[in-house]
Amino acid sequence: MKEIEVKVFDNDVEKAMRILKKKIQNDGLFKRLKLKKSYEKPSEYRRRKVREALRRERITAARNRAGRR
Repeated sequence: MKEIEVKVFDNDVEKAMRILKKKIQNDGLFKRLKLKKSYEKPSEYRRRKVREALRRERITAARNRAGRR
């Protein structure tokens, strides 16, 4: 598990909370917690993994198209 650290400057807790939430979201912690909350059937797990792979593929393809322009 990697540590997530946020420093608070000038007692600005609200800004620190926004930064922390963004870091947690980028780390994928919210997604992992949501998946662990309930049982996922093996068929649903495979289907989700295929969907995630296709999504990553589309994003990569879009980035490559944008880079060629």
